[in-house]
Amino acid sequence: MSNLNEEQLVDELAKLFGIDPEYYDIFGQRHIPSAETKRAILRAMGVHTATHDQMTRELAAVQEATWRQPCEPVLVQRVGTDGTWSFRISGEGKEDNAVSIEWSIRDEAGHYVLMGKAGPGLAPAEYILLHDVYYWKFDFPLPANLPVGYYDLTAAGTSSSSHQVHGSLRLIIVPPHCYRPAQVETDGRLWGVSLQLYALRSMQNWGVGDFTDLFQWTEWAATELGAGIIGLNPLHTLKNTRPYHISPYSPDSRFYLNALYVDVTQVPEFQESKEAQGIAGQVGFRSCLEALNKSDTVDYERVAAVKRQVLNALFATFEQRHFRTEADHLVPCTTRGEDFAQYLQREGHALEAFALFQALHEKFSRESPPQLIWQDWPEAYRHPSSIASQEFRAAHTRQIRFHQYVQWVAHQQLRRVYERTRELGMPIGLYHDLALGSDRGGSDAWIFQSVLALDADCGCPPDAFAPEGQNWGLPPVNPHALRRTGYRMFIDLLRKNLQYGGAIRLDHVMALFRLFWIPRGLPPSAGAYVQYPWEDLLGILALESVRHRAVIVGEDLGTVPDVVRDKLSAAGVLSYRVFYFERGDDGEWKRPAVYPRQALAVVTTHDLPTLAGFWSGEDLRVRQRLGFYRDESAHRRAVDEREREKAGIARVLRREGVWPSGVDETEALHQPLSSELMCAIHLYVAQSPSSLMLVTVEDLVGDTAQVNLPGTLDSYPNWSHKTPLTLNEVKGNSNAKQLASALKAARPTPCRL
Repeated sequence: MSNLNEEQLVDELAKLFGIDPEYYDIFGQRHIPSAETKRAILRAMGVHTATHDQMTRELAAVQEATWRQPCEPVLVQRVGTDGTWSFRISGEGKEDNAVSIEWSIRDEAGHYVLMGKAGPGLAPAEYILLHDVYYWKFDFPLPANLPVGYYDLTAAGTSSSSHQVHGSLRLIIVPPHCYRPAQVETDGRLWGVSLQLYALRSMQNWGVGDFTDLFQWTEWAATELGAGIIGLNPLHTLKNTRPYHISPYSPDSRFYLNALYVDVTQVPEFQESKEAQGIAGQVGFRSCLEALNKSDTVDYERVAAVKRQVLNALFATFEQRHFRTEADHLVPCTTRGEDFAQYLQREGHALEAFALFQALHEKFSRESPPQLIWQDWPEAYRHPSSIASQEFRAAHTRQIRFHQYVQWVAHQQLRRVYERTRELGMPIGLYHDLALGSDRGGSDAWIFQSVLALDADCGCPPDAFAPEGQNWGLPPVNPHALRRTGYRMFIDLLRKNLQYGGAIRLDHVMALFRLFWIPRGLPPSAGAYVQYPWEDLLGILALESVRHRAVIVGEDLGTVPDVVRDKLSAAGVLSYRVFYFERGDDGEWKRPAVYPRQALAVVTTHDLPTLAGFWSGEDLRVRQRLGFYRDESAHRRAVDEREREKAGIARVLRREGVWPSGVDETEALHQPLSSELMCAIHLYVAQSPSSLMLVTVEDLVGDTAQVNLPGTLDSYPNWSHKTPLTLNEVKGNSNAKQLASALKAARPTPCRL
């Protein structure tokens, strides 16, 4: 190793840490990451690369690490297959007849399921000499009859020349594929409605869609439309401040819920709190709510402020009515108080750390000048386990309990919606969205510093959607740190997000296989792909999917190799197919029959124009107004291309026999999208064998405003535009009725009341 030059050392380390030596973009162009890129990514993983000596030591440490630890940190094994686990121990010579090893396996309840012992006189499967010390490796078969689940294997070994050596291994037995509901297995084809929850209008909400709105929309969609699915934007915690902290795909935390969605009037304490009712009844407060409700966009800061006022009062009432003080401790004295205490016990340290961060964030946000990200806090508070952080926790228990309370009431309200979907017999019910990552200034990054690579961003190389590549500004998960910790962060993340519904969409599912890392401060062109332990991650995903009886959908748009789609399909992960993108090499729209059965099909997404906006060219006009085009000729080319696309759509609708009768094609191409043509395009997709299909609320009511315009920050109202109609208005909307009726006929949902 000492004979390697710096370039060779960088290449060796990059290989060991899974950095791809090259990649091809969507245009077929080959890219070779520079040595600077590799070193920067290695540094983001915690590898020292400043000097030749540092890299030499790092390389030796990596190569020797496996031998120096008695057991691997984790082993993921498919149920019913043969496998082995290994134990390593040091000693003198190439073998030692005195080696003895004993082990036990416990299940998740802590019960012993197996105990074993081997030796003395064991023959090693392998050995190695490191710095004049021999290390032996012994392999043992795994029991083939273990059911799926998580196990703790502990082992102890002795040799003639060493003290007893202890090792532990997290054993995860996984099913062959993700959950497949009976309705899907029996060739059922379901459909549903997708919502941006914050965007829902109602007469009773406080300027943002809330869990009560979701409950009412869900009941209506299931009972009157026959929908089997309600798709949602990510409901993750946000800071709810413009312009950087309102995107549901760049959350503060992916583990907890956005308090903005709580309907404070439906929290039980609201009926008990004179203070809360007094606040809500003030003339000025009511005027503020009326303005927030009438606004066409969500005013995140003001909504958060008015809800926080009332939540403070509700929490005070909750403590007064449901707890008593004993020896300076609050003790629950009612059933509701006991429920909260049990919730805290279930959530444990994770929720406490989240609440601690929220309390610290509030403290430092009030400083002058405000310190809005934890990297700017005094150094003593930059880690959850630091002395200063723990002293703050001990001195501010009430503030921390408040944030735990808010999560509890959010959990209760969302859980109520989920339980209603079960009562209604919806085959899928709530379909959630899991963001790829979280903001580096948020609580997840503060809590999981040892697992996230905070000195790198993730994004994507050049593709047809973004010719310069994209930087999403999210710190990637370090796959090596994730594996060292037994994949606990990944498992907990899945459990948190699977508990409220029957399906979940994984944003950028490619991240299970490889992720495009960009060193901080460098452009996407300086990025490189990093490999992930996809077999392990897919196995764990399947296990949690089966346990929660939840369908998994993988957002596989963009540069996704066919082999990755094949692996996802074999694991039971549904593909994500968008009508706009489903085109052949000749540009022609693919026939519905060639859509995969194991897929969720949609016409459009939150990052694309609504169908009415696409047909009218509203998205092109917005882009022109915002300066997206270099000149008028570029805009004209985009308009001409859109006209060709519309003509192509008309052509395939006729080919498939769904062009609406009595509609003149020439007129239809040059007029706003009619409800008949809206139905026809959705019926085109509905004819596909894809097991799931969603229609957006925006398309249901013919809205032209796009949810999010990639490439903009504050020049466009991203994640803020409200639906033009309330639920009661939608119920009477002819466009919505016609489209829902057509989809119900094309894809009848077998609900069981």
